[in-house]
Amino acid sequence: MVQKKIRRYLKHGTLPQLSVFETVARLGSFTKAAEELYMAQPTVSVQMKKLAETVGLPLVEQIGKSIHLTEAGRTLYTACNDIFGTLAGIEGALDDLRGLKAGRLQLAVSTPGKYFAPRVLAAFVKDHPNVEVSLQIHNSDALLERMAKNLDDLYIFASPPQDQSLVTQAILPNPMVPYAHANHPLAQEKRISFERFAEEPFLIREAGSGTRAIAREAFAKHGCQLKVRMELSTNEAIKQAIIAGLGVSIMSLYTLGLDVSHEQLAVLDVEGFPIERNWVFAYPVGKQLPVVAQRFMEFTHEVAKTLVFDHLSRP
Repeated sequence: MVQKKIRRYLKHGTLPQLSVFETVARLGSFTKAAEELYMAQPTVSVQMKKLAETVGLPLVEQIGKSIHLTEAGRTLYTACNDIFGTLAGIEGALDDLRGLKAGRLQLAVSTPGKYFAPRVLAAFVKDHPNVEVSLQIHNSDALLERMAKNLDDLYIFASPPQDQSLVTQAILPNPMVPYAHANHPLAQEKRISFERFAEEPFLIREAGSGTRAIAREAFAKHGCQLKVRMELSTNEAIKQAIIAGLGVSIMSLYTLGLDVSHEQLAVLDVEGFPIERNWVFAYPVGKQLPVVAQRFMEFTHEVAKTLVFDHLSRP
C-alpha cells in the first residue's frame, strides 16, 4: 500500500533528483548547486525540471536573480531533510553491522562442540561486546532439521555431515577414541584388536547423534556386531555409565572437557583408533551469511588452535 502511494517517485530515479533539489534549495542558486555537485548547470536544470514533472507542481520560482521555493518546494525540502536523515541513520546502523558494533549471531552446535564453542564465543564477545549471541546445542540430526528451517546463522558439527548441499569448513581436529573405566581389564593392554574391543558391552548415543553414526560405521568396517547395553542421550550420561562399570564407548577424545582430565576414565589402545574427524562450520549452499557470522568464522580460525586445541585435556 505504501509503495502504491509513492509509485511516481519510484519510476524516475527520484533520489538523485532530490539530491539536486536539496542543494539548489539550500544554496538558492542553480550555479552554486552545480559547483557543489560537480555537475554542469544544464544538468542541474534538467534534473530540477524532471523532479517538478514527477511531483506535478512547480518547486521553485525565479524573481529577478533570486531563486525562491514555492509552497510545494518548501514542503518537499522539509521532506528531503527527513528522507536524507533517515538514510543517514540507516547507513549508520549498517556501518555498525559492518564494523560489528551491533548485530546478532545465532549459532547452533552439536553436543561435543559445547566443550569449545562457549570458550570461543566468550573471546569473540569480548572483542565485540555489542554483538548479541544465541547458542543452541543439539545432536546432529536436530542441527540438520534446524538448518532446513533456516533457524540459525551458522552451525558447528563434530564431524562433517554427508550432505552435498552444505558448505563446510574445518575448524579443529576431533579424533574419536574408545573409552573404558580406568580399572577395566583392557585399560592396561596394548594393541587391542577391534574384535576383542567389540566383545565388551557398548554404551551408545541416541538415534540422530553423530557419535552414534561414527560408532556404527566403525563396527561395520571391522565386520563386528555392536553389543549395545544402554542407549543414552548425552556424553555426560555415557561418561557416568562408564564410571559405573556398565560398558565401553566411543567418544571424542575431548569429551572430558577443556581443562580437567578424569582419573576414572581411560582411552583404550584399540586398533583402528583414533578415528580422525574434524569439528566443522556448516551452512546451506546459497545461504548469505550475516557479517557477524562471517567474522565469527574468521575469528575462530584465527584463535581456535591457541584458545582451545592447545588447552584441551589429553587423557
